[in-house]
Amino acid sequence: MTGHPSVLVIRFGALGDVVLTTPLLRAIGRAFPAARITFVTKTAWVPLLASHPHVARVEALAPGEPVHALAARLRDTRWDHRIDLHGSLRSRVLRILTGGRWHGWHKPRLQRAVRVWTGLAVGSVPPVAEQYFGAVGHLGLEPDGGPPMVVATEQDAARAAEVMPPERFVALAPGAAHATKRWPGRHWDRVVELLAHWGVPCVIVGTAEDAHRVTARGAITACGVGLGATAALLRSASVVIAGDSGLMHLATAVGTPVVALFGPTDPALGYAPYRSAAVVLARTLPCRPCSVYGGSH
Repeated sequence: MTGHPSVLVIRFGALGDVVLTTPLLRAIGRAFPAARITFVTKTAWVPLLASHPHVARVEALAPGEPVHALAARLRDTRWDHRIDLHGSLRSRVLRILTGGRWHGWHKPRLQRAVRVWTGLAVGSVPPVAEQYFGAVGHLGLEPDGGPPMVVATEQDAARAAEVMPPERFVALAPGAAHATKRWPGRHWDRVVELLAHWGVPCVIVGTAEDAHRVTARGAITACGVGLGATAALLRSASVVIAGDSGLMHLATAVGTPVVALFGPTDPALGYAPYRSAAVVLARTLPCRPCSVYGGSH
């Protein structure tokens, strides 16, 4: 890259997948300090990148917004490099409407499918954060060995301070997009009881719905405070206990040690905590890995 190249990167979601793009964004920014990176994602995930040191602009696809409207905004810029980290039908339509040459990445669909349906490991599956680097082979970039990176703003920190205890605490993230990745509520209740017995405050994080997944008394609820404030809260925690979820990856991105709980999904399929201080606890189920991403039952 020469001059001040414009780089367009697409990843619409979800939470963990967007977080795992940040090692690649850091690699681009460090290798080409003059590059101006524009990141395209859904409105919900904008706080993850709004303060990223290597992202110049975040372009959001609003709920219900047609793809052609987003493409019209993107066509106003002359892009030197276009990178699709999603590979969905929507991103492909956006690529066509925006025009130009694009670079994508290879999803290990076959290896994952064989592992799920037969239990056989056909080759290794790299961490998702490293899979994304397949889209920038033409730039000669490689992972730097560092974790994901999300930067909370001062406003986020102030909002988090309103709900978290003044002393050291443990954050619990009981939610997950898929039901099979959620640790049963009775186990979360037992964790709250044990922490209370040891005199350790705990804070529940996640969506407003996640607040109901823990019923034991004594936990502070910080669900629904917003993604930016949640990132700041996770950064202040001594440790985060979470399932195979986006908030688990967000905790690694703010530098907090993680205890990651895996049930029917398998960290070996690419979604283990990436390059972070983490302990993975896994339940050995007969079908494991029962699916790649989890399911409804």
